[in-house]
Amino acid sequence: MEYVIKFIYGFILPPGLFITLLFVMGIRLFRRRRKLAYLLLGLGLLQYLAFIPLTGILLLHPLENRYAQPAHPDGDVIVMLGGGATLGTPDLNGTGNLGGDAANRLITIVRLYRETGLPVILSGGKVYSDSGTEAEIGRRQLIAMGVPSQKIIPENQSITTRTNAENIKRILRQQAFRHPILVTSAYHMPRAVQNFSKLDVSVQPYPTGYLVSRQLKIYPGQFVPGSGRETFVALKEYVGLLASLL
Repeated sequence: MEYVIKFIYGFILPPGLFITLLFVMGIRLFRRRRKLAYLLLGLGLLQYLAFIPLTGILLLHPLENRYAQPAHPDGDVIVMLGGGATLGTPDLNGTGNLGGDAANRLITIVRLYRETGLPVILSGGKVYSDSGTEAEIGRRQLIAMGVPSQKIIPENQSITTRTNAENIKRILRQQAFRHPILVTSAYHMPRAVQNFSKLDVSVQPYPTGYLVSRQLKIYPGQFVPGSGRETFVALKEYVGLLASLL
């Protein structure tokens, strides 16, 4: 019964509601205004494909599996790329929180630090006027989780993956680091590595924060419209990969 309810919700709540309306209008107009009907049905199909989870999973899977997580990371510094932060939101020891993707990355940073004891570079600035400064929030939270402040190097000016790479390269050169371990979300890793490679910076990828499972499984729920987040995230990465080639 629960799955039936989820199925119904998928088609009566946005964006599924709009998809349903496009299909209904297209079918009703098919005999009288066939060209318009084809247009509506085509738009409905495109929206349906964009918002079902299966599309996002198929697009994300090759991105997330481009690089394997190394069993024994080997480097002289750990680098984390920012992934969004809120401004002024309550936290245990201050205000401001990292977003979901960035929080996953931070957990991985703590675990890697405890395993290696390596210094940490946190890269991420204030993207929008209502955003938190990612590197500063991450630094506060790392200290609260037991990472010594002298082991943390915040870089708080970057607002894109490209500027992440540029500013981190400068810090690596200044601090004489040669073998950075790069931590970012698995879906973001191909674009991040490509940006560092353009600057002749060799990194050891350490992907984390996977959005889809390693094994692909198809079931009815994959065909029910949802938020479309996975599709949006994947398309943004593919566009970013193309843009970084220019």
